[in-house]
Amino acid sequence: MRVRAFTQDDAHIFCTEEQVQNEVIQFIDLLKQVYKDFGFDAILVKLSTRPHKRVGSEQQWDEAESALKSALEAKKLDWQIQPGEGAFYGPKIEFSLKDSLGRVWQCGTLQLDFSMPARLGATYVGEDNLKKTPVMLHRAILGSLERFIGILVEHYAGALPVWLAPVQVAVLNISKNQMEFAQKVENALSLNGIRVLLDLRNEKISYKIREHSLQKIPYQIIVGDAEVNGNVISVRNRLNKDMGQMTVADFVECIHADCMKRL
Repeated sequence: MRVRAFTQDDAHIFCTEEQVQNEVIQFIDLLKQVYKDFGFDAILVKLSTRPHKRVGSEQQWDEAESALKSALEAKKLDWQIQPGEGAFYGPKIEFSLKDSLGRVWQCGTLQLDFSMPARLGATYVGEDNLKKTPVMLHRAILGSLERFIGILVEHYAGALPVWLAPVQVAVLNISKNQMEFAQKVENALSLNGIRVLLDLRNEKISYKIREHSLQKIPYQIIVGDAEVNGNVISVRNRLNKDMGQMTVADFVECIHADCMKRL
């Protein structure tokens, strides 16, 4: 997880102090949906409060911490306080994930910032027709994209969900007699948006099956003379289950349904 590059899915929300709680709630909803799509259900939440050295008035800190606490309580989340661990410019919420091995990885964050909007000269006109300085919310869902990919690979032990797998299907021919038919199958799958790898190497079919099984590709399509003559394909999944023969159209429908499960 010690990445060589660090790219954050960072975004910034400008809002009034009265809007902070609602914006935090909306962010939590988005974050939980993204984590659910990736297959993470165990989320650890911590609220970091004001440090000794800080900017902003005590009233601002009171209101900011209260808004974050209210948002967490509104979402009925279990959370812990980290006293004094907030940034000098505002309190923050940290979201950590627990992977399949029980290890905890800090990923998402939401930080209030009293300082930056004023330094940027950002203002808005309030209902009283006066110029005011907004609050800024720094938010990231995944944290480092590179590190999150590592977390995903570890969490699934390389067997990524079908919708997420870089290669979803490997098409394997038994001999050179099926090369043309295998290429037609690959083309049909690609045209239907399926990420497919075509393996026409002059190797034993058992060798090719084992190799792609070790790579944990979700599906393998085996093409022999019987498949060519019947205009069908033989399908097996990475659990080594033989799914039998089917048409390419039926397989496309099957894999699209699998992708829609999001897991």
